[in-house]
Amino acid sequence: MRTLLLTSEIDNRYSKGKVTSRIGLEADARVFSTSDDLFGIVRDQNESSTISCVMVDEAQFLEKEQVRQLGRITDELDVPVRAYGLRTDFQGKPFEGSKYLLAWADNLKEIKAICHCGRKATMVLRVDEAGNVVSSGEQVVIGGNDDYVSVCRKHFNQQYPG
Repeated sequence: MRTLLLTSEIDNRYSKGKVTSRIGLEADARVFSTSDDLFGIVRDQNESSTISCVMVDEAQFLEKEQVRQLGRITDELDVPVRAYGLRTDFQGKPFEGSKYLLAWADNLKEIKAICHCGRKATMVLRVDEAGNVVSSGEQVVIGGNDDYVSVCRKHFNQQYPG
């Protein structure tokens, strides 16, 4: 089966055009920008060689129209789409792509993370190199496990001064 992997050009933690897991697995992916027509990309690639599935990594960086295009890929091309990404940023605000994926997805499956207290982690805190919570700045700062901490809502609200 042929899966088309897509990842945002914004994510350059490891290298552009790679989907990399925390345990070290990696695969080549087609990079997309916020202006790309994902429906057109998938349609054209599907015509030359049948695509069994589309997997989108870093889906929080999608634009509203691109989320609509993912729905069209499923509905019109009959190709299943799996999208993975964060719901909210370090200030608890939804990402554009996540907001519309949550609204329009046929199915939602949560990958669970655990807060240091043992509760389900649903939020992320951005921290500096000393481990202090960062409460302002750009919505998107690409970083890894040292820059973000997954926490439950209770601990997010205790730590975030906003």
